Amino acid sequence: MRATAIEFRLRMLINAAIIILGFWAPWIEHWGIGRPISTWEWLALALSRHTVANFALATTVVMIAGACIAALGALLRIWGTAYLGTATVHNLDMKAGAVMADGPFRYMRNPLYIGLWCMVVAMGFIMAPTGALFAIVLITIFLLRLILGEEAFLSAQLGETYKAYLRAVPRLFPRVHTSLPSAGMKPQWLRAFLAELTPVGVFVALAFFSWSYDNRLMGRTILIAFGLSLVTRAFLPGALSGSTQAE
Repeated sequence: MRATAIEFRLRMLINAAIIILGFWAPWIEHWGIGRPISTWEWLALALSRHTVANFALATTVVMIAGACIAALGALLRIWGTAYLGTATVHNLDMKAGAVMADGPFRYMRNPLYIGLWCMVVAMGFIMAPTGALFAIVLITIFLLRLILGEEAFLSAQLGETYKAYLRAVPRLFPRVHTSLPSAGMKPQWLRAFLAELTPVGVFVALAFFSWSYDNRLMGRTILIAFGLSLVTRAFLPGALSGSTQAE
């Protein structure tokens, strides 16, 4: 069930492959499985057919829901990266330094993975329904495997210190209050924002361009944000980091 070291090293490519297949959904054209409409259209139609709301209102509700999920994903990614450091977040190998227990890591152990999951769910709104289902199921399984792999690695490397952190902080669902004191780390907000332009682009696409009802425009917005994130990461200077997670 745990992810291997190779899977961890290739996690970004695997995530990208899952998302691309979700958008492409080749099974619709070749085998006729599913419908060639976007998930937001499918959801709005379902709500209107069940007389929950008319199609126009249902569309607005669905778009707002998608934008809120995208906003949560961007917030978690930027917040987590600001404290963990861009060099650690995008490192190809697992690192075991000091336990990170600051920022969002005081409330939940995997804010970056949860942020990524929210981002994929938000993108699912402009995928075909079967493509969205495919992407969400696979990304959920893969992220859980990454989490279990990291926890096993860090427990072996850091011992009781990390195990105490595991007992104090929930894995996925955040605590509203925490007894862990802040370590006083200074977050690097600008660098985190520049490194996490992809989830920001997903939010922009759903919050500002969804009202055009143009799925291609929203897809291009996300693609441009992804390209910009690769460029900015290439030019961001490396940062020393002694934290544990790399997500």
